[in-house]
Amino acid sequence: MNKLNILFVCGAGLGSSFAAQISAEDVLNKLGVQAKLDHCDISSAVSMRPDVIITAENFRSQFEKFPLDPSTAMVYLKNIVSKSEIEEKLTPVLLNKGAI
Repeated sequence: MNKLNILFVCGAGLGSSFAAQISAEDVLNKLGVQAKLDHCDISSAVSMRPDVIITAENFRSQFEKFPLDPSTAMVYLKNIVSKSEIEEKLTPVLLNKGAI
């Protein structure tokens, strides 16, 4: 399989999405998963076609209004920098996508 494309999304596409990306890098390294990581704002995310979008729980209602590709897996986090929460919620997605 090609590298997974994982997109981290927040309101402005700068602060919290980048913080989540940094935390997820450690989790992905621990799991031995190679992925292409990027971060952006919520409005830009709609036009991109990542394999996985990781974002804060408070953006769920906004994403539910967008016509996303059905193959894009959504991961909603209560604490965007919690490595344990990222690992817990991302592992089943990675298994489903054949990355681990």
